[in-house]
Amino acid sequence: MAQAREFQDVQAAPSIPIEGESIKPLRKRHKGEGHRRRLREKFLSSGLEGFQDYEIVELLLTLGTPRKDCKDRAKEAIKRFKTLQGVLEAEDAQLMAIPDIGPNNIFGIRLVRAVAERYLEQRIVNRTLIHNSRELFDYLYMVMRDKARERFMVIYLDAKNRVIDTETLFEGSLTSTSVYPREVVASALRHKAAALIFAHNHPSGDPQPSADDISITHQLVAACKLVSITVHEHLIIGNNQYFSFADNGYIQDAYRACERMGR
Repeated sequence: MAQAREFQDVQAAPSIPIEGESIKPLRKRHKGEGHRRRLREKFLSSGLEGFQDYEIVELLLTLGTPRKDCKDRAKEAIKRFKTLQGVLEAEDAQLMAIPDIGPNNIFGIRLVRAVAERYLEQRIVNRTLIHNSRELFDYLYMVMRDKARERFMVIYLDAKNRVIDTETLFEGSLTSTSVYPREVVASALRHKAAALIFAHNHPSGDPQPSADDISITHQLVAACKLVSITVHEHLIIGNNQYFSFADNGYIQDAYRACERMGR
């Protein structure tokens, strides 16, 4: 027994570094490292079920902040922007106004939103959106809601009404003089589109159309009809709601106006 204890004591003794061997200092664990590991394990085990919004923001912040505790910053972000959605849709400058949040810290937040946009965009390509309006709205709402400036997008469709591509053609204050039907038609021809869906956002959150919106739609329908391209829809995206020109009869009105003018 004495020999066994002596052997254990020898094994427990610290090793003597060999000459020329570098000695690596022990890494100091940062505050919250164990908490961060538990959050990741919880997510890998059961997804986001049971997570509070600030914990999701905390996980996203850790992607760009590997050595610091992010819990307090995540809580402050939720406090300031009210919800997870509010945090994800906040501008970079707004996020960085929170103490200890800088360009590196917001990497995860920007990344997850960009991935979601790409996913929804690819999900609608080669799909027939005439019968999948919810998927169309989900995509448009993600990429257009809460933009500080108006964006005018075109969705190009083939002869079977499947999505070929999407594109933002104009950005800024959209009026009847800032959206050019000739450019829309030229872009549609380049994409070899047989039909189009238009969409733009209202930063105010109110999707009701203005007189300019109605005028633009009539001009676009007339221009596209001249080259045998069908306009199926024009959507205005607001705050979790949208206005459909087709559902409200404006697209049909535009085509009837073309017939009266002999176009």
